[in-house]
Amino acid sequence: MNTLLIEILKKELPDLQEGVILAPYTTFTIGGPAQYFLEVKTQEQLVHAVRVARLHNVPFFLLAKGSNVLVSDVGFPGLIIYVRANAWSIEGISLKAEAGVLMSELVEETCKRGMKGFEWAGGLPGTLGGAVRGNAGAFGGEMKDNVVSVTYLNNQGEVQVIQKDECAFGYRNSLFKEKGFPVLLAEFRFTEADPKELQDTAQSRIAYRKERHPLEYPNAGSMFKNVPLSSVSESLHEFVSQAVKQDPFPVVPAAFLIAQANLKGMREGGAQVSEKHPNYIVNIGGARAKDVINLVLRVKEKIASQFGIQLEEEVTIL
Repeated sequence: MNTLLIEILKKELPDLQEGVILAPYTTFTIGGPAQYFLEVKTQEQLVHAVRVARLHNVPFFLLAKGSNVLVSDVGFPGLIIYVRANAWSIEGISLKAEAGVLMSELVEETCKRGMKGFEWAGGLPGTLGGAVRGNAGAFGGEMKDNVVSVTYLNNQGEVQVIQKDECAFGYRNSLFKEKGFPVLLAEFRFTEADPKELQDTAQSRIAYRKERHPLEYPNAGSMFKNVPLSSVSESLHEFVSQAVKQDPFPVVPAAFLIAQANLKGMREGGAQVSEKHPNYIVNIGGARAKDVINLVLRVKEKIASQFGIQLEEEVTIL
């Protein structure tokens, strides 16, 4: 990046930092430096930062809680926008929330107010923006279930509001993930229910995650998407039938396939396929991104050769 452009960026983004190590900003605690790093605390600052990056053809990526992402060892050759815009409001059974709000905060607040729709997300890591972008889901629920509209920034730098049916929500996917559109804010509508029942459900989900997931080690969450049963060869249906679950349609858990292939505990440097939950790759100490990537490739190759199934990463590799 030439000196003149650097000066322009620093003039237009006065709080711009250089060479910030990204590992502490991710739940994997892995990753090299961002060439440029900017913390934004309001939606207006976020929009301005994206517009500046696009105007000057600077690659950018929005990072918030840092879950569901693996940052390269060499870092990111562009601008990391660290999203702290976290305003939210509730009117009746409707919620509006900015991208940087923690999902844990929204789960707690909606359940407490008797608003049914987020109780499945108890223990879900990350922020609203990332959850909407990836249409996060668990226990049969998904973010799209209660979405009314999403506000985002298009490629022309214009703030757009679209309704749920325009968001192209799919399995751990959306228009925003496919097109790289930054999510700014989302509106949700819930149904009324007993607050205690909702809180109990959310707490049961949190307890389940603590019991079943390897939260004692840094990780990025589920490494692979579960496999739609419809894409599995009929010759394997009897074999996988014991493991099929609704998520929200019939899927074969990636963890089941990895366990059946005896890959629990497989290591590459400081990265390991979790013995507690094999769809997690954990950082047992000093893992580098290349360790994780090599381990991902080994797992995918083994599953493909043994079952003829192509696993797809759920974690974004940056």
